[in-house]
Amino acid sequence: MENIIVRAATAADIHYAETITNEMAESAKARGTGIAKRSPDYIKQKMEEGKAVIALLPDGIWVGFCYIESWEHEKFVANSGLIVSPPFRKSGVATEIKRKVFELSREKYPDAKIFGLTTGLAVMKINSDLGYEPVTYNQLTNDEQFWKGCQSCVNYEILMSKNRQNCMCTAMLYDPVEKAKELELKKHHEAKAENFWGRDLRNDNKVFDRWVRFKQFVLLKGWKKKEDDGAAKKNSFLSFLFFW
Repeated sequence: MENIIVRAATAADIHYAETITNEMAESAKARGTGIAKRSPDYIKQKMEEGKAVIALLPDGIWVGFCYIESWEHEKFVANSGLIVSPPFRKSGVATEIKRKVFELSREKYPDAKIFGLTTGLAVMKINSDLGYEPVTYNQLTNDEQFWKGCQSCVNYEILMSKNRQNCMCTAMLYDPVEKAKELELKKHHEAKAENFWGRDLRNDNKVFDRWVRFKQFVLLKGWKKKEDDGAAKKNSFLSFLFFW
């Protein structure tokens, strides 16, 4: 994907909208699974709002696309409609589009949980690399408008028969609060390990005090010489362990 440009979409890209929606429909048909249908006008709106990412060749040939949706007053965000033109699939561009739209989502909605529903193993792998984790459906948005979008999917009856708790898609979620906690915990453990192995004993009163007492023990008590020199050393070492 040397010459492919992946960037935020703008109003200047609206002429690609029909091409994008047609490819979305064809792709879903070929896979035998459904996706929420989107009209060209809806795609145009996302471009005009700066809530989409598009991939193009320098000469303007369309390569790929993905857009952002928000739910429950921006509590949840979904990166939806990932699509790549057939000639450019398996080129790595899907990964770059997902990365870019993820960054755009974090920029526009820094406190939102980012989620996705997908049947594609490749998308699951990309999501996992970005920090998403598999979750149950009840951890996603409860917004009725989101779930209405599934009505055009061939698996909608399965979804409803399971009371929206499960379906053919895998749900994945990125929670910024949990990720911040994980990062803080990681930093804490790293700092603790660094302090343990690289600390200055002179500035660690507890360890320094133990070290001084050990030195005093060795100097004042000495090593008792016995006929069995090995036994003497063993006894002294055990005394040291007990004292420490």
